[in-house]
Amino acid sequence: MAGISLGTAACSSSEQTQATELSASESVASFADASIKEAAAQYKYLMSRLPQDRLPKTYHAERDELETSGSEWWTSGFYPGTLLYLYEETGDQALYDEAIRVLGLLEKEQHNTSTHDLGFMMYDSFGNVHRIKPSPAYKQVLLNSAKSLATRFNPKVGAIRSWDSAPEDFIVIIDNMMNLDLLFWATKETGDSTYYDIAVTHANTTMQHHFRPDNSSYHVINYNPATGEVQEKKTAQGAADESAWARGQAWGLYGFVDAYRETKDENYLQQAQRIADFTLHHPNLPQDKVPYWDFNAPGIPDALRDASAAAITASALLELNLYVGETKKKEYLQAAESILRSLSSETYMAAPGTNGGFILKHGVGHKPAGTEVDVPLTYADYYYVEALKRYKALAEKEQA
Repeated sequence: MAGISLGTAACSSSEQTQATELSASESVASFADASIKEAAAQYKYLMSRLPQDRLPKTYHAERDELETSGSEWWTSGFYPGTLLYLYEETGDQALYDEAIRVLGLLEKEQHNTSTHDLGFMMYDSFGNVHRIKPSPAYKQVLLNSAKSLATRFNPKVGAIRSWDSAPEDFIVIIDNMMNLDLLFWATKETGDSTYYDIAVTHANTTMQHHFRPDNSSYHVINYNPATGEVQEKKTAQGAADESAWARGQAWGLYGFVDAYRETKDENYLQQAQRIADFTLHHPNLPQDKVPYWDFNAPGIPDALRDASAAAITASALLELNLYVGETKKKEYLQAAESILRSLSSETYMAAPGTNGGFILKHGVGHKPAGTEVDVPLTYADYYYVEALKRYKALAEKEQA
């Protein structure tokens, strides 16, 4: 196959040998197709176990029990989003029908002004179905969602509030970069620049205050809502305030790649590259490129890995490689390939009919709180399937 090679200078010699053998025996597209086929089978199993009025969060193997949520939970959009991605790749109508059914549960969240996660919840679900089969009804749900999200913007701070807290605090987390796509979309659809301006202002504020000199990110910045001044910098879900929480780095990377796509602002592209380089060149990044749950986690090399951070990173790198020069393009593509090969191995990918129907194992949600530790996660599955789609699309483009 021309253009996309397997095996990388950044890999060990054993990884290079394995990649060369894989390249000789199968194409990138066939690898992606096989992984997507397995993922679709898993989600049909998950469908069969899910209560009709609930959405999946994770799975507890020790008691063979799904943990579910209502539509108000921040992960509610990932299940229908993954179903829609899998439908696009397989044509399996049952996957599409299940996604449509679940969208009925989610629809009311378009008016939810109590969360910053409407991008995750609504754009990854209704945004995908509207892209596949455009509808005025879907468009209106998305526009209402954008309006709801915009109510959380504070012009003095220059950001969208993440967590509701005490009146004297204004909390913004790095995850919020992932919700800007909904606002960029709303401006493109309506011509109203308000949404775009909010998204850009939020991205600029994040770029200014969230990052350390080494290009790692804090998880949480607490601003003064009246003055916009930074009151506190900390990390809630990572190992320590000054540590580099792995999924936080992935959220930032993905978010600034998105921001560059929508604005073509070179500052965002440079920020995305700085985050990518911090991640890929970190001395604590394991050989298989699936990061520990925190780059500074205690107990490395025996610390838990986070498949969700790896999946988000892979998907972001596959888009980032489209926007950079040849040297970086090769590095980012090869890193994404390595991550996808690792996630598709039996170490991280569940055997059929196991893992409660989730695709990936070994996600870490909130280790300091002791919740969702070393379990499957819906967002890990979503970004894994998205990365496979992007990987396959790149291969098909090169073959054309």
